[in-house]
Amino acid sequence: MTRVNAPDSRILHLLTALSAAFLIVGAYFLEERLGLKPCPICISQRLVVAIVALSALLAFVHRPDRQGKRVYGLIFMAAGLCGCALSIRQLYLQSLPPESAPACMPDLSYLVDILPLSELAMVMLSGTGDCAEVQWRFMGLSIPGWTLLFCIGYALVGLMEMVRKHPLRTEQTLMR
Repeated sequence: MTRVNAPDSRILHLLTALSAAFLIVGAYFLEERLGLKPCPICISQRLVVAIVALSALLAFVHRPDRQGKRVYGLIFMAAGLCGCALSIRQLYLQSLPPESAPACMPDLSYLVDILPLSELAMVMLSGTGDCAEVQWRFMGLSIPGWTLLFCIGYALVGLMEMVRKHPLRTEQTLMR
């Protein structure tokens, strides 16, 4: 059995942070330049990707030991799985016929003002009729399709960081 050498954790942390930052910048570009309006699930997905970006950047700067790498891996995996669940929910809503989609609701800023936090969280996680609308596609995939692919990657990076053997830190590795 051949062993595949995975990139160093620090490189993975940097690549994870950069890819998550790319997604967030891309989402804001689509919103500001193309006029796409994010639905509640889109905003929830952005929050998950922001958690991945910030924790990966922190891991890159922090240079954790073996146990710390596993903790960061758990964060990446948990956030990635949450992002997968949200993306799958939105893809499901987008697959529904228009008459079966949930009703559209008022603007999210209005909902923040009138709904209690528990009801607002349910709207953010379950979606509205706005979430069923496909506003943009690239290479045949809608925005939640691309988010799903990236979140699967984040979950896999997290899993790999949790299960692989990390070398002990020595004085020489601390100097690098």
